[in-house]
Amino acid sequence: MFEIETDRIVIIGAGLGALYAALMLSPRPVLIISPEALGGGASSAWAQGGVAAAMDAADSAQMHARDTVRAGAGTVDGDVATAVTAEAKAHILRLTELGTPFDRAANGDYIMSREAAHSFARVVRVRGDQAGAEIMRALIAQVRATPSVQALEGVVAVGLDTRDGDVIGVEVELSRPEGSPAVMLRGAAYLVAGGGSGGLFALTTNPPRIRGQVIGMAARAGAAIADAEFVQFHPTAIDCGEDPAPLATEALRGAGAHLVNSNGDRFMLPIHADAELAPRDVVARAIYAQTQAGLRPMLDTRAALGGRVLTDFPAVAQACARAGIDAAVQMIPVAAAAHYHMGGIETDDGSRASLGNLWVCGEASSTGLHGANRLASNGLLEALVYARRCAQSIDVALDIPLSDVAVVTLPDLPAGTPPDPGLVQQLRNAMTSGVGVVRDADGLKRALRTIARIEAAQPDCTGLRNMTACATMIAAAALLREESRGAHYRRDFPAPSDTARRSRQMFADAIALRNTIEAAL
Repeated sequence: MFEIETDRIVIIGAGLGALYAALMLSPRPVLIISPEALGGGASSAWAQGGVAAAMDAADSAQMHARDTVRAGAGTVDGDVATAVTAEAKAHILRLTELGTPFDRAANGDYIMSREAAHSFARVVRVRGDQAGAEIMRALIAQVRATPSVQALEGVVAVGLDTRDGDVIGVEVELSRPEGSPAVMLRGAAYLVAGGGSGGLFALTTNPPRIRGQVIGMAARAGAAIADAEFVQFHPTAIDCGEDPAPLATEALRGAGAHLVNSNGDRFMLPIHADAELAPRDVVARAIYAQTQAGLRPMLDTRAALGGRVLTDFPAVAQACARAGIDAAVQMIPVAAAAHYHMGGIETDDGSRASLGNLWVCGEASSTGLHGANRLASNGLLEALVYARRCAQSIDVALDIPLSDVAVVTLPDLPAGTPPDPGLVQQLRNAMTSGVGVVRDADGLKRALRTIARIEAAQPDCTGLRNMTACATMIAAAALLREESRGAHYRRDFPAPSDTARRSRQMFADAIALRNTIEAAL
């Protein structure tokens, strides 16, 4: 395998966490590994709601932390929630300095939305539903203007090389359709910020490339994975046949939109005191139940917003228009879709993974902030906080030169072995069927057997093995958690256990469980 050595810190991914970390590391030399042009295909750019932060004088970081703990169904690390929410305001101010055009009132105050399970309107937004795209636009401009940062675009990480428990290299390929052979990059340190796993499911709001690859890659290298079973399903993906499904932001419900079924019933009223603004797991299961019963659930924005939905929420309006829906006068059909992975690569307070010389931030990580159910719009906040922590920890841990270093250039590479699209679709179908909104032992075991069969059908494809590794971790952890908690709902164990706990699993253990299930046939 061709090898390239560099003194740069290698950042895997190009979403909000990756870009913010690169800026925080400046003037340390950084190399960003981006599968597409910077920001392309990143979940951060698709985030509609915004960033949760207690910016109003009547609100507080303590109240924000309390809501985070309450939403997390018993498994949020309270110290983490307190620390993260305390930093939130500073990061909003920093993003503003970097050029993010947050919505502001005439007096300069930030305009904020209320979202599910928040006791206060504290989601800082941009043009209603454009927060992710606008934050990313500002960060990309700053990164491109920063001399210490090089972006290697059109390149994807597929493997980590380790020695004595430390990461010493990352295998990369060209991310073109035909793939390429791998090249080994050896850098000064390694930061994984490559997103979550929503695209492993057939119905998802995540960009097509986000299919658990970096979590699976780290697991295969020996990193501990925490809370893998906790996958959040967004209640209001727009049910219009698109893949990925467009999102109808929670801010619509915060603005007064109602959920109704095909009979016209507001089905959330008898389910939870907060009705449409109940925690996401509660609303997602209700949406799923209506769908399964043949009572098509819909989001009714007409009385609350009327024609303002077209201007205040342009992304939603455009998605509806593509499906032939006039959101100003028609209801929006919705479905529960895989949206955010609360679990991921286990990290400590300094965002270090269990493997040495490896840091993680963003959705690929599991910090203890989200517990079993992420509080709305805490995802971007977590990415910001832990991106900064990664930079601080790397700076302390390593003696990295501040001087200019050489630009990294990959050699010309021939075609490789990309994942078979048919196998990927089979994997996604298996995850939605057996590891979706409602789970049970039979479905989880069936999913694990299917994952093993798919993996065996293309054993020489590292990209597919990373996907199946992440899928295995999710399904195995879900099978082992014999209770219902937050986003993890087992119909065969519908009640929570008396003791709330986080989960921790190694890839070898998940594979052993999968093999046992296969052998039992």
